[in-house]
Amino acid sequence: MARRLHLVFGGELVDPAASRFRNLDEVEVVGLYPDYDSAYAAWKEASQKSVDNAMMRYFIARLYRLLDEHKRGTEAKVLKS
Repeated sequence: MARRLHLVFGGELVDPAASRFRNLDEVEVVGLYPDYDSAYAAWKEASQKSVDNAMMRYFIARLYRLLDEHKRGTEAKVLKS
């Protein structure tokens, strides 16, 4: 089975309705994962640790889609914590 690389990252946003980080120097890279299920588990754990801060958001970026230049219009799935 082919592995599909996923990146989990997050940080404090300027506005909870937008995806602009308050301070890029403080964006946390949770990790790189070989499949969606392990990335989702890491996203969920990181999100639950920051549940008291409404401005914190974590995301899963499907890096394999960024590496595939033949597909147009693919976007990273945004999960809101």
